[in-house]
Amino acid sequence: MSTAAITPEMGGRGKTLDANSYATKKTIAQGMLDIALLTANASQLKYVLQLGHQHEFYTLMVWLISISIVLQVSVGVILLVVGGLDINRHGDQRPAIILNDVTLIMIFIISLINVVVSGFGMEHSGTRLREVSPPPK
Repeated sequence: MSTAAITPEMGGRGKTLDANSYATKKTIAQGMLDIALLTANASQLKYVLQLGHQHEFYTLMVWLISISIVLQVSVGVILLVVGGLDINRHGDQRPAIILNDVTLIMIFIISLINVVVSGFGMEHSGTRLREVSPPPK
């Protein structure tokens, strides 16, 4: 039995939990959450760009959202690499640990950036935006 396999007590069935399979599923789940946040940030960036300099914090918002998107894409690439590693192989264990730590730090930074973006709000403060009427028929 490898060190990555664990035999928990599962109602007397004695199934083996493969840590590599668990890590792969966890990486896929993280990737899905990354895609959801990336979609939200793309929508926020579109809104700020459409609003233009009318937004009080236009430059700050564009920079923060852009940095968040770049970091999220980087995390996605790292997760693809981690997903391809086999933690049952001794040679893959150290790179997997390092990449997981790097990913954790990057996700923390992304979270902080998105808290700041939320703090500055996506609604336009001050005057109302002009309404766009549908094109004539």
